[in-house]
Amino acid sequence: MPTPKKNSTIILEADVDDLTHAGEGVVKIGGRVYFVPGVLPGEAIRFTAGRKRRGKFNGRLQEILRVSPHRVEPACTYFGVCGGCTFQHLAEDRQRESKEKILLDNLERIGKTVPGTVLPPLSGETWHYRRKARPGCKFVPGKGGILVGFREQGSSYLTSLRHCLTLDDRLSVLLDPLHELIAGLHCARQVPQLEFAAGDDAVAVVLRHLVPLTGGDVDRLKAFAEQQSVQLHVQPSGLDSIRPLWPKDPEPLAYALTDYDVRLEFAPADFIQVNGGVNAAMVRQGMELLRPAPGEHVLDLFCGLGNFTLPMARLGARVTGVEGDSSLVDRGAANARANGLEGAEFLSMDLCSGDMAPLAELGFNKLFLDPPRSGALEVIQGLVGQAMPERIVYVSCNPATLARDAEVLVHRHGYVLSHAGAINMFPHTAHVESMAVFQRPTPRR
Repeated sequence: MPTPKKNSTIILEADVDDLTHAGEGVVKIGGRVYFVPGVLPGEAIRFTAGRKRRGKFNGRLQEILRVSPHRVEPACTYFGVCGGCTFQHLAEDRQRESKEKILLDNLERIGKTVPGTVLPPLSGETWHYRRKARPGCKFVPGKGGILVGFREQGSSYLTSLRHCLTLDDRLSVLLDPLHELIAGLHCARQVPQLEFAAGDDAVAVVLRHLVPLTGGDVDRLKAFAEQQSVQLHVQPSGLDSIRPLWPKDPEPLAYALTDYDVRLEFAPADFIQVNGGVNAAMVRQGMELLRPAPGEHVLDLFCGLGNFTLPMARLGARVTGVEGDSSLVDRGAANARANGLEGAEFLSMDLCSGDMAPLAELGFNKLFLDPPRSGALEVIQGLVGQAMPERIVYVSCNPATLARDAEVLVHRHGYVLSHAGAINMFPHTAHVESMAVFQRPTPRR
């Protein structure tokens, strides 16, 4: 295969074989693999071959010569430019199937195991589902001034968004007026980022600013917040500097898990699952698979502010939630008290340190894991072999690290991967959330 030289163009035609985990089409020609956004398996395409960058060859679509029957018209006018969504051109049922395939392929290839039961993919509302987001802001004179939006596909540039079909309606409608608001601030060129957070009954915007606000800035921000009926918080430095600007004493943001009569309060910058409906279904499935019961002690690691901890306690188990972020630990403990759940306690601990001895001494019989993208390898290596809980439910936001950890649980510690399934937490994106269950085998008599 010829390699395109600088300022030269090579046009190729080929069939698309597969999709990557990032939603790019995989095209193989003459021993070389190209990655082309915006195409689907089975399509015949004409594309421009790019030079090798960061270890891979990229391509730019020119024309679809044979269209996949699973292709649909993207609903969003920004699709193909904004990097927030990569799957809007793929029918929704095929999106779910693709994510399930990614999960199972990782488990088999990396984890060298397959689940006894494949759980049906969890899904919910596919538009206006996102209750947390972090849009960027930038002053770009050549594009009309202030831009507010998400990064472009494969670029550090921002897409200027006036609406977003994945954001909660109450957040999407803020994008357009925020352009005008920020453009009118004295500190407009020093506002790099916003944070959106939506609870069941209230919405908050956090404005990150790198220079002090003027009195005029404060007045404009307060007027905007009052007009839009949102809480407005300001952040002059780190996360601990966030404070409310309007109203002065806002009601806490909160969401309910009605299946378990639980209400969880959170701060605007706290981590919560972005899709409220799918989160409720995920918690329900987690409880059905873990089956916490009175008399049992469950260890809930990477517990956050108690999303799974409190439902377990409501079902009668004694639960110890452990989290590295001390502010989330405080919030979790406060949520337990507010919900009258004396069976839930929260501890702050670095779960990536490798020292799991304090946890091994707690005497738990079931384990729940909801780690970040890096996975839970330190916990599994340092804790599971000592404690050998009878059942482990593992919620993952990265199928590759879940598969890596599954390989250790199954082939080193003797667990059986009894269940696994995909969770469509982020419809129209390539993000794959999943849940897996590992069962300790019953000793032979």
